[in-house]
Amino acid sequence: MDSTNISVVSGAGLQVGSQRVVRNATLICTPIMGESVDVMLVELNKAKQSGADLVEIRLDKLDVFHPHEDLKTLIKGSPLPTLFTYRPTWEGGQYNGDEKMRQDALRLAMEYGADYIDVELQVAHEFIQSIAGKKPEKFKIVVSSHNYQNTPSTEDLGNLVAKIQATGADIVKFATSALDITDAARVFQITVHSQVPIIALVMSERGLISRILCAKFGGYLTFGTLESGFVSAPGQPTMDELLHLYNFRQIGPDTKVFGVIGKPVGHSKSPILYNEAFKSVGFNGVYLHLLVDDIANFLQTYSSADFAGFSVTIPHKEAALACCDEVDPVAKSIGAVNCIIRRQSDGKLLGFNTDYIGAISSIEDGLRGSLNASSMTGSPLAGKLFVVIGAGGAGKALAYGAKEKGARVVIANRTYGRAKELADTVGADALSLADLDNFHQEDGMILANTTSIGMYPKVDETPVSKHALRFYSLVFDAVYTPKITRLLREAEESGATIVTGLEMFIGQAYDQFEKFTGLPAPKEQFRKVMASNS
Repeated sequence: MDSTNISVVSGAGLQVGSQRVVRNATLICTPIMGESVDVMLVELNKAKQSGADLVEIRLDKLDVFHPHEDLKTLIKGSPLPTLFTYRPTWEGGQYNGDEKMRQDALRLAMEYGADYIDVELQVAHEFIQSIAGKKPEKFKIVVSSHNYQNTPSTEDLGNLVAKIQATGADIVKFATSALDITDAARVFQITVHSQVPIIALVMSERGLISRILCAKFGGYLTFGTLESGFVSAPGQPTMDELLHLYNFRQIGPDTKVFGVIGKPVGHSKSPILYNEAFKSVGFNGVYLHLLVDDIANFLQTYSSADFAGFSVTIPHKEAALACCDEVDPVAKSIGAVNCIIRRQSDGKLLGFNTDYIGAISSIEDGLRGSLNASSMTGSPLAGKLFVVIGAGGAGKALAYGAKEKGARVVIANRTYGRAKELADTVGADALSLADLDNFHQEDGMILANTTSIGMYPKVDETPVSKHALRFYSLVFDAVYTPKITRLLREAEESGATIVTGLEMFIGQAYDQFEKFTGLPAPKEQFRKVMASNS
């Protein structure tokens, strides 16, 4: 999709919200999927306690269903407005019985006082005709269409919305599947220009942003589950995540969008950190997980000023550099960018590298602590032998940073060629990772792992055998999920000082927060948030 399109989205969005609303109008709906009416009644009360605005009662999930009595019980027992859905297998649900009985149950729900019912586009025309003149005043019909294959073009989505509207729907609903995160941009475009109430969501992890940013672009509702894993469609966040991680109620047309660009990215703690910090300083921004396959395509598609800044992680740090209009000299010599800011005055992308600042300062602090030499002048890294594992973006950053502090650097990498290439660039020596187990140039060396070896879920992996760790005085691991990796655990057992990836993460986050917001980072709060979430 070309970059002009999504700019239209934000323009329209901003007009809608020239007055800053404290709470957006987008509703949060909790799917109720118990297999018995009793379980559903418990879930209905949980949904109310969790902060939902309404509930979607999925009748097709019930093992046994007696329409007359069960509908009365559920409507009477719900402390929240109800949306009834009886999804057939041909639309991705579980009901595979008689079609007339299914529609009768939905008509009954309407008669007994449901607030909304969901009817599939395929049968909506005849269904809506069948209730002509019988519709209660405040009752609304959602007409829905689900695409489990892909997300059609903007034109096709526009035609789909027109088709749904033509049935007489009160609320238009469509859900598509994301093959790429840029698919959501087309859905935002449709949402912001819609003249009717619209629920437009993109399923799967690549579509997650549609479930959060629908509040920015004017969507009618989003879904939040009671527990993670218990979803009625792929990619749904929990109620807790919507309300307390993303601060969903505060997202409006003027909210700036930030996020961490990576693949994989779901493990990142950045959204917890930044959203909490945004909230504490009253900054109108939201920070998301962005599962990105092609960073150039992503930045081109989401090119409006509203998409204001990004953290960049594995494997995109080097590709990110080529996408920026201006690159900080340090980032340029490292050859990797981990922070992109969109300059608000002209929309240009500025690239920085805050990785090496966070990592090097946390390693220096670790050395000073172990030497009890806080008053030491100069860097404790000066003259030390500093072994970097990995020759990617983070490896380059650490090699460059250590060199700058006067360390002698050695690069170890699985493929020796890449290690040699980086070593030649920064003025270092090179090793293949296989040779690191027998590398012992001197005692008291420093080891820094910048690869994802040992990262969740492969927590039993380590880049170096334990017997080799006794030659190091300090070991640092950039991986921070888990906080104590196998490498760090074995290093500590071998007598080395250890520095966790969390320290590096917090250090570079201070810097990014200030670049994102123009405000000083709430450092104490960062430490507190990371401590309670590690």
